[in-house]
Amino acid sequence: MPRSRRSARRPYGTEHVELDLERATGGRRAESGPDGEWVVQQVRASDREYRCPGCDQVVAVGTPHVVAWRTDSWRGDGVDERRHWHGGCWQARTRRGPTRR
Repeated sequence: MPRSRRSARRPYGTEHVELDLERATGGRRAESGPDGEWVVQQVRASDREYRCPGCDQVVAVGTPHVVAWRTDSWRGDGVDERRHWHGGCWQARTRRGPTRR
């Protein structure tokens, strides 16, 4: 009877590598704030520009930024209403007036 081969993917003697949760979730995380429940994702760069709802300025091509969308919207928009924010504007959003669309 032939012997079965051991998998070469992870030899039996090696240590188990913990799951990188940020990598597994695409960098998405849930955030709660006085302005609602959000899904937030860090973006390293983009190949197009967006308008930041926090400062109404352009998020330039290639700029690291934050993409966020509400999860508690009464309209149920979710991902369709995602917005691209400068990182600082996202952090300061609760100290400013209502955000623009």
